[in-house]
Amino acid sequence: MIVVSILMFVLALVVGSVATASLTGKLPRNRWAGVRTAESMRDDETFVMANKVAGPTTAASALLLLIGGAAALMLGGAFSVIAVVACLVAAFVTAGVGGSIGARAAAATPTPETGGCGHSCISCSLKDACAPS
Repeated sequence: MIVVSILMFVLALVVGSVATASLTGKLPRNRWAGVRTAESMRDDETFVMANKVAGPTTAASALLLLIGGAAALMLGGAFSVIAVVACLVAAFVTAGVGGSIGARAAAATPTPETGGCGHSCISCSLKDACAPS
């Protein structure tokens, strides 16, 4: 169970780092960590806001992983396996609920107006149709 405990501690460290960056607003828009829905990836401000909303539950998820790693070291036999599995499931559910709340917050953020037809005409094949006559 020492290997499982080490894996849980490393996972807790990674998730805790993402939670800290989310809560401080320093998590950059990326494809691996944070709330990554279509609404939250719309712009940098929306991404930061969605992850600040999801940050507390992400931190709670890291804490649950830390508890699971400690339980793997302290308990023996079937109790340690049950504790690790329970902590993993609770951590995933907690992170999922937080991500869902962050995604809803991003979806509730109004979309900025771009003018014209409502879309950016940089690469639009009908960009002349968007221009006023």
